[in-house]
Amino acid sequence: MYSLREGKIEDLPRVLELIKELALYEKAPEQVTNTLELMKEDGFGSNPIYGLFVCEKNETDQIIGIAIYYYRYSTWKGKRLYLEDIVVTESERGNGAGKLLFDRVMAKALEANCTGMMWQVLDWNEPAINFYKKYGATLEAGWLNAHLQDYEIRELLKR
Repeated sequence: MYSLREGKIEDLPRVLELIKELALYEKAPEQVTNTLELMKEDGFGSNPIYGLFVCEKNETDQIIGIAIYYYRYSTWKGKRLYLEDIVVTESERGNGAGKLLFDRVMAKALEANCTGMMWQVLDWNEPAINFYKKYGATLEAGWLNAHLQDYEIRELLKR
């Protein structure tokens, strides 16, 4: 029904479509400012900073799901794989594509000698929470996400 492979540069237009689909689902479509050019450079340039798996529907070879990951370093735990996004297009959810992608990312964490993997899930996203609970994942409370945008950093550094 599905096949998995590493993502290629020519997959990026569909990958960006799925990212935008996720943002719409998460009620934040205006937050997607990434571009194909940035994704090409960041994932396939001279110093790639993310990896990508795609899930295709066998009958059509259409990409119906993606998993994007990168490595981070924990001073407490060492090298960790960070799952940035796992997205399965709405019409294909619940058919096993998400499990294939998640299992592949877990295998990648072991292949890369990571001490574990981590990700975030919105507290209202019950389908995703239930999916991760099936794996026995620890869902932490008490941590707040923090971020600064590039334009904010520029302004702060002018002070």
